[in-house]
Amino acid sequence: MAGTWIDLLDPSAEELREKAPRELEDTALAQLLAPPQHEDEPRPTLQGHGDYIFGVFLIAVAVPDEDEVYYQEIDLVLTHDTLLTVRKTPPGGRPACDVAILGKVQKADESAGMLAYRLVDDIAERYLDLVDALNDEIDELEDRVEEQAAELTRARISSLRHDLLHIRRTLSPMRDAVRRVIDNTVEVEEGPEVFPHDVEVAFNASYDKFLRASDGLDFARDLLAGVRDYQQAKIANDQNDVMKRLTVIAALLLPPTFIVGVYGQNFVDIPELRWHYGYAFSWGVIVGSTLLQLWWFRRKGWF
Repeated sequence: MAGTWIDLLDPSAEELREKAPRELEDTALAQLLAPPQHEDEPRPTLQGHGDYIFGVFLIAVAVPDEDEVYYQEIDLVLTHDTLLTVRKTPPGGRPACDVAILGKVQKADESAGMLAYRLVDDIAERYLDLVDALNDEIDELEDRVEEQAAELTRARISSLRHDLLHIRRTLSPMRDAVRRVIDNTVEVEEGPEVFPHDVEVAFNASYDKFLRASDGLDFARDLLAGVRDYQQAKIANDQNDVMKRLTVIAALLLPPTFIVGVYGQNFVDIPELRWHYGYAFSWGVIVGSTLLQLWWFRRKGWF
C-alpha cells in the first residue's frame, strides 16, 4: 500500500489538526506545536504510541564562515499509511530543514515506513557531510596555528570541542532509535505493521551511516586533540626561544657588570688604578668578552 507524506513547516494549531492523523494524542500535538528549543534540545527519539509512532530528529548544520553549528528540528508522526513531518524554523533566523527528497519519493509507490526510511537516510547523509565539514574546519585551524594568535586558536578549539559534544548528543539517540527499528522494538500496537521486514532491512543502511558518522566524530575529536597538542608544543617552543634570548641578554651583561663592580671598589691599591691605559684596558675586556659571547651564541643558533 502506497503511503502519503504530509510535510508542514511551522504549522498553526488549526492546520496541524486538519492534516494530522486522527490517532494523534493531545500530548503529541502539543509537542509538534512547541517551538524549537536552544541548541540540541529536545533530545531525538522514536517511540511507539498505540496506533502511531512519534519521532523527533535534529539535524546539525555547520556554518564555516561564522564558525557556528545550529540545529534544525524535524518531528514525525508515522502510521501504516501516512507519514507526517513537521519542520520547525530554528531561532535566530536560521533556515529550517529542507526536505529535498520529498518531491522525489512522493512519486514512488512506497509505504509510509519506506518513506520514513528515506527521510532518516537523508538525515544520516547530512551527518556524514557535517563530519566532513568539521574535518575540513579542523584542518584549516591546524594550518592557522603558526600565524594565528594563541588566544584565537584556544577559543576555536574550545568551540569545536563543544560542537562535537553537542553533535554526539543528537547523533547517538538517533542511531539508537534506528537500531530499535531494526530490532523490531518500535511498532504500533494495532493495525498493519509500519516497519515490515523490507523496511527494517532498508533501515540497516541508515544505521551504518549513523555508525560511520559516529566514528567520524571520534576521528574529528582525535584530530582536534592533535591540533591542541600542536599548539601547546608551539607555545612551549616559543617560550624556549624567549628563554634563550633572555639568557643571551643576561650572559652579555654579566661580564661588564663584573668588571665594573671590581674596578668600582673603593680600595687604594688596585693595580690598574694609576695605570695610564687602565680605562682602555677595562673597555677592551668588556668589548672582547661581549664579542666572544656573541660569536658563541650565534654559532649555537640562539639568536
